Amino acid sequence: MENMQYAEELVREFLVFRGFTNTLQAFETERCTDIGKMFQVYKIVDLIFAVYIPKFHAEKLVGLFSFFKQCFSSWSETTMLDTFSKLEGSVLRCYIVHALQSGRKDKVVEFFGMNGNDLLLKGSDWTAWFAIPYVKNPSIDPQFRVYFSKEWYEALRLSVRNFFSEIFNARLPALLKISSEKNTISCLKKDNKRLNQKLLQLQALLEEKEAQLGLSKRSMGAANSSFQSSGIDGENLRPSSSSEDICAPATSYLGRIPQSEECAAAEPTKFASARVESSSRQDSYSASSLHSSFGGIDDTAQKLYGSHFDENGREMLREEEFPEVSVEFQETFLGHTSPITRCRFSASGNNIASASVDGTVRIWTYDSSIPASRNATIYCGAEIMSLDWECKSDRLLLIGTADGGIKAWNVDAKRVVCDLNTTDAFPSVLDLKCSPVEPIFVSAASSRRLGSNSIDSLGYASLTVWNMKTWKAMTVLPLGEDPPAITSLCFNHNGKILAASATDGMIHMFDMSAGLQITGWPAHDSAISSLLFGPDETSIFSLGSDGKIFEWSLQNQGRVLWSKTSSWFSEPQTSNYYRHEMALDASGRQLLATSGSVRAPIYQVQGHSNGFKTLPHSAAITTVDWHPSLPIFLTGSADNSVRVTSIL
Repeated sequence: MENMQYAEELVREFLVFRGFTNTLQAFETERCTDIGKMFQVYKIVDLIFAVYIPKFHAEKLVGLFSFFKQCFSSWSETTMLDTFSKLEGSVLRCYIVHALQSGRKDKVVEFFGMNGNDLLLKGSDWTAWFAIPYVKNPSIDPQFRVYFSKEWYEALRLSVRNFFSEIFNARLPALLKISSEKNTISCLKKDNKRLNQKLLQLQALLEEKEAQLGLSKRSMGAANSSFQSSGIDGENLRPSSSSEDICAPATSYLGRIPQSEECAAAEPTKFASARVESSSRQDSYSASSLHSSFGGIDDTAQKLYGSHFDENGREMLREEEFPEVSVEFQETFLGHTSPITRCRFSASGNNIASASVDGTVRIWTYDSSIPASRNATIYCGAEIMSLDWECKSDRLLLIGTADGGIKAWNVDAKRVVCDLNTTDAFPSVLDLKCSPVEPIFVSAASSRRLGSNSIDSLGYASLTVWNMKTWKAMTVLPLGEDPPAITSLCFNHNGKILAASATDGMIHMFDMSAGLQITGWPAHDSAISSLLFGPDETSIFSLGSDGKIFEWSLQNQGRVLWSKTSSWFSEPQTSNYYRHEMALDASGRQLLATSGSVRAPIYQVQGHSNGFKTLPHSAAITTVDWHPSLPIFLTGSADNSVRVTSIL
């Protein structure tokens, strides 16, 4: 869950403040061994039916239900409160029945002595139960017989489990709400600050225009007076300004752009932060308007740039002519000393993992409001080829290396909790993907051969499914004899379908429950370097090493829904060293791709002709990723830097 880390920090702080050191140790132990990272209803059910009732902890049992009633006192639905009260009464009756079956009538008498008055206030249906300790055979008594049956006990357990599952899936604990509200307030403050800055700019612009207007009125009045006194007709007046005077304001205005780019490139600190005003689109619009106003003067410029139109007749810009994306803020991380190979947001987006050629992985955060306790540097001893966060939490990071290593890093414990190895025949771990539902992950490993670039050097493929509880291989997915290397993996939302792309241009689809390939089709004439499911999972995106991007229909196999060619960005010399990749934003409407240039393209998927380009790095962009829920993206570069960019 997104705000789990902050809530756990609050719990830890409170336990230290109160001096509950034993509780703190127990909390840390359970937290490190917890894999689900989500609400686990079976633990509440076991606490009631496997601890409190069998061990006759009546006081704790009653206290637990009082606690739940206090937590849920704000419920607006009376039906939920009525259901809770009925379940509470049934659980207390189960306690009494278990005590009688165990021959502990004294526990029943003790129970009624402590809670008798409260039970009578709840309703008259408890009256007959006060006599049950003195009934000779209550298990055959018509009034109590049903409560001694196994069927009633199993139905009660199931009802309690379903009720708490429904409640906690619909209601977040108060600690998680605090973190969510804190993030909301932080975003509102940022928006407020940005709007205030824009307001000040507009006010200053308005004052400047008013001053210019007043000056123009005074000049016109003086000119008219001069004309009238000298007898000169205003219609015969001609402007005397030179062409330099006319162009001077435009030249001054456009001259700001390279100056800002120089400032962006000169970052002396390790972690540089720059806020870019939201004037990029306005600047681009002004420049394009200026160009169009003189468009009829020079036909040579039209021939040079060319005219591009889509199938609907709308003008399309060439990729190098894309406008620069409007940026709200940008952070630059300079902690690496070699080119970046992979960077990934965690499941919540709070943490970032970035890897470089020298075998170093760094975990960091771009938001100062998020605790930096998880920041770490991991030395793997070999080039990092793949990274993936566990889907249900931010605690576990999987790392795949060029020497066949797969490491599992626990960001809270700050240690490697498991160190796996593929077979010697498949040393390159090209991709890793965690299932969004099950505690498993799949590794795509490859053999090696001689080749002129990174794709050609890949040999045969091996797809292995690993268990994240036992950290052992479960099965190897079938690919046929001597299969080409698998370069990219992706799961659908429920983890039942796995898609894989290969160096021969094929896309393979696997049924994970059966462990078999269910379909596949040739998608590219070149190797596929990246693969992604579409937002509604009715389509899948593929990026070829030749820069071609296709969106394929999964309902009509083989049909292309959308396509682009980004060969201008995927320069051949860069492809020799890096496998290009792409990323979709949370809405599935914007696709960001890596680039052989210092900028990366952001394509508008389906229904939009043009796209945008990112702010420049100083070298090729080698890896990209989108925030899971916000309009924020990552770009890693061969210049050793990673940038977090928030767009408007």
